[in-house]
Parts: sequence; C-alpha cells; structure tokens
Amino acid sequence: MSLVDLLQFLAAGRKSGTLKFDHGKITKQIYFKKGMIVGSKSNDPREYLGQVLLHYGKVDEVQLKIARELQRTSGAKLGEVLVEQGFLSEDDVLSVLKTRTLDAIYDLFVWTDGDFEFYDDDPLPEDLLLIEVEPTTVIMEGIYRIDEFARYHTLIPSDRTILELNAGWTSSLKLGKEFRQVLFFVEKRMSVAEVCYHMHASAFHVYGQLYTLISEGVARVVGELPEDSPALVKEVEDLPESVTEMVWSAERKLDEDPDAALEIIQKALQQQPNNPEAQALLPVAEEKFIKRVYETGGISPKSVPQLRAVDLTTVQIDPQEGFVLSRINGSWDIQSILSICPFREADCLRMIKKLMERGIVEIK
Repeated sequence: MSLVDLLQFLAAGRKSGTLKFDHGKITKQIYFKKGMIVGSKSNDPREYLGQVLLHYGKVDEVQLKIARELQRTSGAKLGEVLVEQGFLSEDDVLSVLKTRTLDAIYDLFVWTDGDFEFYDDDPLPEDLLLIEVEPTTVIMEGIYRIDEFARYHTLIPSDRTILELNAGWTSSLKLGKEFRQVLFFVEKRMSVAEVCYHMHASAFHVYGQLYTLISEGVARVVGELPEDSPALVKEVEDLPESVTEMVWSAERKLDEDPDAALEIIQKALQQQPNNPEAQALLPVAEEKFIKRVYETGGISPKSVPQLRAVDLTTVQIDPQEGFVLSRINGSWDIQSILSICPFREADCLRMIKKLMERGIVEIK
C-alpha cells in the first residue's frame, strides 16, 4: 500500500492502535485514536529532541552540550534540564515536541520503501505527548512533499551528490543566515548527506535549499560519491528521551556497539523496570557485549587482571567497582572473579573493561 492509502484507510475506519514502520535500522510509530493521529515516535537520531531544537534554532550547540552533560549526571529529561537552566520556557519545549511529532510523520512520505504493521487497539505509551491531527491534513502535506522531492531530484540525484559554488557567486549576495550556512558546507565540497548532518536538518529541508541555490546559479552539481563508499557521515550523537526511543536506539546499536546498547537498555529499565521490550532485549545485548569483549577487548576468561601502581584514594570508584577491585589479586583469572561477584556477567565485564580504560587495571 502507498502511505497515503494506508492513512486514509485507518482514518475512514476510525481505527485506534499503533502503525509501525521499519526501514533498515529506522523504526517509527504513528498512534491513532478513533481515526485521529494522536502522536508518533521515532528512533532516528536526527529526530531526537536535541537535534530538532538545533534545527529550529531554539538552542545553540553550546547550550545543548551543557544540558546534555547535566542530563547524563541527573537522569532528568532534556526538556526539563533546558527549562531549569533558563535556556527555554516550558511552552517552547512543548511547541517543539509537537512539531517534532509531525516532522517524524512527514519524513515517511519521502521514504522509497519500508515495511508496516498495524496493531489494532494497541494501548498508547504512557509517556506519549498527545496531539490531535486529522490524517487528511497530514496526507495533504505529505503529497506536497512527495511532489517537491521529485522536483528536487531533477537537479540533485541523491544524498551522495557533491556540489560546488559557481565562479560568479559573491559574498555580497543577499541570503539569509541558514542559506549562508549551507553555502559554507557546499564550499567544503561536502555531500548532501553531510550537509544534512551538519545542518541538523531533514533531507527534505536541505534538498529544498540546495535546489534553490542551484536554480539561482549560486551552486552546481559536480559529481556523486560511489554507492559502495563508506558511511557518508557518522551517526548523529544524541540521547533518546522516552523508554520506547531507548529500546529502539539500543536495537540499532546492538551489532555495531553492544556496550552502548547495553547501557541504554539499563537506563530504560531504570525508568520502567517491567518494560517487556527492554527486558527481552537485555539478554541479547549482554550476549553480544560479552562476545565482543572476549573477541576484541584483549580479555579472555583465563586472563589474569592486575592492579596498576595507582593511588586509589585519588580516583573515584563506586561501591560495585570497589567490590570487583577487591577481588583482583594478581592470581585469580576473569572466570574466577566472575564466579564470585554478585553481578551479572556483562555488568562485571563492563566494570573491568572501564577500569582498564581508566588505567587502574591491566591484563598481563
């Protein structure tokens, strides 16, 4: 089914439930109540709150960095931290959250393929920010984006496209701040995907700006990166907010970074200890993490860790790390230490790994 037909079908049937989309590692959900769209969630890092705030100019990168550090130490949500620090008002945060909800849906219209499932009468997530939007309104905006994207592609073939500035362009040209940012990245011969990354913006938004620059003779297309080139940009670094986002984010990281996936799942379970998705994902992440540590971490079950000549009174060690350290005596191997520690194997290995990274423990 086309996305338009699908949304029309659910609206006409006054359906309630969850419409889930998958495309590669990206998962999105649209929530319906009696045929109305009442919310959405996404695991696309570009659609996390921090990136959306940057895109709409609500905060700058310095403010976001400060808020992120405070969020990591306090465990509070990003929006709460930004309000506490006086960077934003509660109304600002609420407005951006509603905008993000719709942007995540509109982005689906530029997908070329994907899989969907509908969960009839599925209950709404407890932490869902509720909106109320007629599907017809969303469909009209979506059709507009489909048509516009087709127009953009007549000049910009793909996100691998490389542009450069035309010789006649001068800095005296009257362009807004955002267009000047785009020009700065074009001048560095970045691909379209890289421009999207650095602009903290959606592909639709950036393609529109680049199309305008090409149409007005400011820039021109000079080539494309090959399809089999390495990842065009690193993954956007941001923290998921809700438990649902955390679970999806962890799923995306399972194969490439099981350590990060495990940490995210544990944070999700701190917020909702009985969350079934997080509970099911935990042993999978632990297994992948343990395998990765033994394969690439310079550790094996028979390795014997030793304390380095470090003044432990000068380093910060939590009680659990202290317990593990007290069992590192230069003769017990990893397997023996794991057998007597009252922690899960993955947790114990993570602590040993971090103690090694901090230079407190070494393997000889």
